[in-house]
Amino acid sequence: MQNKTESIIKAVVDKESSHVISDMAEPIYKTHEELAALKIIYPGMPQREVLNTFRDLRTRLLDRAQGKNFILLVSSLCEGGGSSFVAMNLAASFALDEHKTALYIDCNVDSPFSDELLKDSYDHGLMEYLESSEVDVEDIIYSTGVPRVRTIPPGKSHEMSVERFASAKMTRLIESVKKRYRDRFVVIDVPPVSESSVARILAGVADMAVVVVPFGKVTKNQVLAGIDSVGEEKFAGFVFNN
Repeated sequence: MQNKTESIIKAVVDKESSHVISDMAEPIYKTHEELAALKIIYPGMPQREVLNTFRDLRTRLLDRAQGKNFILLVSSLCEGGGSSFVAMNLAASFALDEHKTALYIDCNVDSPFSDELLKDSYDHGLMEYLESSEVDVEDIIYSTGVPRVRTIPPGKSHEMSVERFASAKMTRLIESVKKRYRDRFVVIDVPPVSESSVARILAGVADMAVVVVPFGKVTKNQVLAGIDSVGEEKFAGFVFNN
């Protein structure tokens, strides 16, 4: 039993060393009940309209990128806007194709959705990687339990978190995780544009950005400010969340 456990652990640690998606080690998947509780889409789910909505969003983004893999930034206009819900499900929608994989990077240091995904069972996150030369990329990438979807949790929050996002090391990380797999899609989930400058900072390393709009809760000025925060040239559109 011990040897089997050690083999599984080694496979998970080594999975990012391979550059072929078919070789990626997959731990135990979450059940449909677990995915439903987390509000994550999956094939055959009863809420077909939700699944089809994310498939349609995926298609539109792929058309904009002319079929190439890309780095997508997802933010919202205000607190509670639903950016994590949209970001995680866009990652899951890209990975519905068994020939593609997605990486969900959670930059919400104060309210991380990845804690729910991983149930707090991780040692290092993004902040630890950015602060320490002893933490490697492989140490911060974890399986989500969703087929072909990995996550990088934010790690421990502190007063210098925003400055870490603006570092050259963060830029190199984003570029490297995209290039590691030819068919990998990177989704960066950031705090609301009204609450933090992280969206503005990381828009520079993203290929495109979408902004989540909580239906009926924002003003026209907030909408315009949201576009300005990610940059008009990177802005791919709004996602309205009920």
